[in-house]
Amino acid sequence: MPCMTEFAIIATGGKQYPVAVGDVIRVETLPGDLKKGDKVVFDQVLLVDNGKDTTIGAPAIAGATVEAIFQTAGRAKKVIVVKYKAKSKYHKKNGHRQGYSEVKISAIK
Repeated sequence: MPCMTEFAIIATGGKQYPVAVGDVIRVETLPGDLKKGDKVVFDQVLLVDNGKDTTIGAPAIAGATVEAIFQTAGRAKKVIVVKYKAKSKYHKKNGHRQGYSEVKISAIK
């Protein structure tokens, strides 16, 4: 039996995310000074499926939006980057923590 829930695919921060109402997702850090409970609108909607028919954008669907509520902002776990060249006494170690924004999807329009 096919899944009858509505979902969409949005693009933000150079990545694509499949979302449905009620999902909590981590996206690249959103611009602006956002506080918990602020409304965020994603207008780069690439695909919408309501269970009966699917709408595909070229590249985005005109007029379609996904609304979300800002939850938190933070930084992911540290990723260690090591560069090493044998026999030349070259090695470098670097760490990186990527920022993220956590949002809860409230509506697909």
